[in-house]
Parts: sequence; C-alpha cells; structure tokens
Amino acid sequence: MADDKATSFDGFSDEERAAMKEHAQELKKAARRGTRATKADGEKDVLEKIAEMEEPDRVMAERIHAIVKEHAPELAPRLWYGQPAYSKAGKIVCFFQAATKFKTRYATLGFNEAANLDDGTMWPTAFALTELTPDAETRIARLVTQAAS
Repeated sequence: MADDKATSFDGFSDEERAAMKEHAQELKKAARRGTRATKADGEKDVLEKIAEMEEPDRVMAERIHAIVKEHAPELAPRLWYGQPAYSKAGKIVCFFQAATKFKTRYATLGFNEAANLDDGTMWPTAFALTELTPDAETRIARLVTQAAS
C-alpha cells in the first residue's frame, strides 16, 4: 500500500500561500493609495522588498531593477506576489522571483503576456538566473527593451 503522504495532495505549499497573502496585501495597499498612487510609491515598495532579500538574490534584483530603469524607464515598478515587477498600462510586463521565494536553486526573470516578446509560434517567457554576468546583463537589457516596446 502506498504511503498516504506520497499520494495525498495538500493544496498550495506554504510558500505559495504566503505569496498569495502578499498579493492580497499589495492589492489592499494599491486600493488605499487609489488615484494618488505614483511611480515613486511602487519603486519604494520594490526597493524595500529587494533590501529584504538574501544574497545572491538581492544583488541580482538590484541589478535587474537598474537595468529595467535604464532600458525601459516607461515601465512602472511595483510588487507582484511579493516580488519586484514592472508594469505598463497596469499590466505586468516582467518580474524577478528570488530563488529563496519558493526554495528553488535559481532565481527567475519572467515575462508575462503584456511583454512584446512574440517570436513566431514559440518563445521563452522565463529565464533561470544563478548569477548576473556582463553577457547576461546585456541579454536582459535587450529582452527588457523589447518587452516594453
């Protein structure tokens, strides 16, 4: 007979539940700010979240934030499920997910449907990051520029 723990499904992981709670808090905060919300509010939230991260996630998130600001200044920083994200017209274009967020071996740079990355009938929407080399930073700058276009 199979082990009950191996065959049972408990639903969302603790990390997933925490991310959903963070997202609910983000939505409440945005509703409280209402129309007086500014791009600076979102950037402050993102920078505070990045400062809480452990290394090497924090270093990568800081660099990605700087790359997005430089190469796609039209994107607005904001939190999304407790992680730094960048939006255009209210829709998430790209996001950074720390490796420690879901206890994975790599961080993720992801792009959502609003990103202008279409390339034929198939293209990548997420990239695993273990460190940011100069080549990786150049590639990220190109992707972010294209995604925001």
